[in-house]
Amino acid sequence: MSLAWISLIALAVAVTLSMFTKVNVGVVSLAFAWIVGVYLGGLPLGQVIGTFPVQLFLTLAGVTLLFGMANANGTLGRLAARAVHICGGNAGLIPFMFFAIALGLSTIGPGNISTAAILAPMGMAVGAQAGISPFLMTLMVGNGAQAGALSPFAPTGVIVNGIMERIGLGGMEWTTYANNLLAHIAITFIAYFIFGGVKLFRRHADHVADVEATKIEPFQAVHWLTLAVLAALVVGVVAFDLQVGMAALTGAAFLSLVNAADEKEAIRKMPWGVVLMVCGVTVLIGVLEKTQGMALFSDLLARVSSPSTVTGIVALVVGIVSVYSSTSGVVLPAFLPTVPGLVERLGGGDAMGIASAMMVGGHLVDLSPLSTIGALCIAALPASEDPKRLFNQLLAWGLSMTVIGALICWVLF
Repeated sequence: MSLAWISLIALAVAVTLSMFTKVNVGVVSLAFAWIVGVYLGGLPLGQVIGTFPVQLFLTLAGVTLLFGMANANGTLGRLAARAVHICGGNAGLIPFMFFAIALGLSTIGPGNISTAAILAPMGMAVGAQAGISPFLMTLMVGNGAQAGALSPFAPTGVIVNGIMERIGLGGMEWTTYANNLLAHIAITFIAYFIFGGVKLFRRHADHVADVEATKIEPFQAVHWLTLAVLAALVVGVVAFDLQVGMAALTGAAFLSLVNAADEKEAIRKMPWGVVLMVCGVTVLIGVLEKTQGMALFSDLLARVSSPSTVTGIVALVVGIVSVYSSTSGVVLPAFLPTVPGLVERLGGGDAMGIASAMMVGGHLVDLSPLSTIGALCIAALPASEDPKRLFNQLLAWGLSMTVIGALICWVLF
């Protein structure tokens, strides 16, 4: 068996483990990269270690630390609570508001998972008080968070944009963000009308504003200071092209020095498992590139595709894997590097369109209860609701999105 096949099988095993076990696939990927690269491929250890994404690690660490501190000191919660109260007691507006809040928070930096963790308990509590189905609230909160996931300031956006830079598609940060945003807006608002959203405008939820989950707490100096740091981060990255990770780390250091947030708590709550997973898979992908395993992967995809069908097919494949696995940590780092080789083997095709199909197809399925966001929403259910029913609804939604997402990507890209 050729080395290319061995390295590709190692990736397939790692992805399969991420789908059906709780093992951190980053650790497994690092082990596979060492064994396949050094002992089977004859690569120097330094060359294998050199594929570790240092800049990506620093960016993920900086962004998650800064927004972890903003969450820990109550700044993000206060922002979300004020946004909810804008709705007053209009039950029909509440799902829209939660979608908008989730989109805004996810876009400015916390990303999809952190945003869902912040908003899911509040959304489920408000939804129960207003008589809104948990399924509809999950769609609005979860898809809102997903819609902002590819922001250049969000962890998933950081991961994706780093890969896009390496495969020759750099400078497309806002295009990838917009593609994912528009797909989620379309799907979510169609779902709103299908699953009873219009009926909500016919009644008034008198006590929504009194739900304790949306209790208004005053902004204090520490919160205004945190908001100023977050605003400075956005301005610095957009207007002055600052490296987002180092800028975020600097902001976090400042907040720590002035005692504006509990640094130790924020570090403790950082998603170290996700960071290790992403970096580990990236190292294994680096080994695949050096052993021609990635070229083999591209060739296999090209055999079942044509320039006119490739976007739909890759979206379907990525969506199926993403139902069971981490889109940002495993699926996109594995699939996006195949884009240049796939275009070459197909003899044509839009590289940006194929990459967009992978990103959108992977994210549309991520409300599956087997994903983190779906699980967060189920965990936030009030005691009066049936978690099994929501589990089944979200599983059906996630599986249906594999096909619907593939069709959307085929039409759009």
